[in-house]
Amino acid sequence: MVTQTRRPQWLVAAGIILVALTLRSAVTVVPPLVSTIDAQLPMDAATIGLLGMLPTAAFAVFGFLTPYVIRWASLEWLAVGAMVVSTVGQVLRVFAPTTALFLVLSVVSLAGLGAGNVLLPPLVKKYFPTKVGLMTAIYVTALSVGTALPAQLAVPVADATSWQLSLVLWAGVSTVALLPWLGVLASGRTPATAVAKPAAGTGPAVVVHGAGGSKAPAPKMNLWRSPVAWGLTFMFGCTSLNTYSMFAWLPEILTEAGLDRGSAGSMLALFAALGLPMSLLIPLLAAKMANPFPVVLVMLGCFVAGYLGLLLAPATLTWLWVVLAGLGPGTFPLSLLLINHRTRTHVGAGALSGFSQGMGYALACSGPLLFGLLHQASGGWTLPFVFLFATLVLLGAGAFIICRPRMLEDDFKPAAAA
Repeated sequence: MVTQTRRPQWLVAAGIILVALTLRSAVTVVPPLVSTIDAQLPMDAATIGLLGMLPTAAFAVFGFLTPYVIRWASLEWLAVGAMVVSTVGQVLRVFAPTTALFLVLSVVSLAGLGAGNVLLPPLVKKYFPTKVGLMTAIYVTALSVGTALPAQLAVPVADATSWQLSLVLWAGVSTVALLPWLGVLASGRTPATAVAKPAAGTGPAVVVHGAGGSKAPAPKMNLWRSPVAWGLTFMFGCTSLNTYSMFAWLPEILTEAGLDRGSAGSMLALFAALGLPMSLLIPLLAAKMANPFPVVLVMLGCFVAGYLGLLLAPATLTWLWVVLAGLGPGTFPLSLLLINHRTRTHVGAGALSGFSQGMGYALACSGPLLFGLLHQASGGWTLPFVFLFATLVLLGAGAFIICRPRMLEDDFKPAAAA
């Protein structure tokens, strides 16, 4: 009987990890193959720029919409739907006869991934409420691996077979990620409807819907008026803005400073690789802290020191500046952890996840574009970095709000009491 009870948890853990592995694969597998794809589907500079903006734009739109769908479908079924949509988009786009259709089907695949981004935090909250830090560390680490591997394997697989097979290979991972969720749904064992018990003096309990459970209404939450939601949005969004700006412009900064293209590419790989240990360590560390804002201050210090080095002496101790700048995005896994640490229920976690990631990725879209426009207008890198420094102030302000030990539901006490 114990085995039957615990079986869905093991299936859910496998499902969460596999979904996390897929969340960036359809994104990072394409850029290394653009020149190869261009031979069959013409891609000019504008198209490549649009392709680069699609992920954050799609994550914003579909991340923001997902919480509305959570109202009438279970998290488990939505996880299945997200993987099906992603798989269909990834498979069909390799058969696209035109560049425009390739882009449209890429958006389809990214729609599934955008939904998956939002679903993982509430799934962790629902099934592993006492192991949020550990599970967040595991799945964000899996996400980092799933970001790096497709980019690394894209060209070798394409050279050995074709670019189509190199792209569609990762649809297979999305298909495998379906299986644990189908097992969970087939078992019929999901957490029952529960009432969250608030801490003393923090307000009334919130009724949560379980699979097939009670239809008692949960309090309405207008996240547009929530300081907690906006704090996390600015922390998450500005972290992503800075990360994607570096992904887009770090090689250009370094080559202009005198590094060759190979060395600049290696520094970008170093910047990206630092996400792996940070994804594992930060959630485990911050989960033990009532207020993890000191961790944010350390990450902000790394950002500032790294940016100053890249601006003032990019060709000297380049690896040090890149390492420091690469440690700054440790605020990303912390943001995902705080989705669960600042909500009482998986319903609240789903709402906060969708709002902060949807609005956050919309904010992140502007980063690479504005950085480039400021560089073009000024002819140097000082103004673009001043822009990034300004976003770090906003990141810090948002983090100060969300790191305080206050729950999202506390922002709606009057509505809950009514």
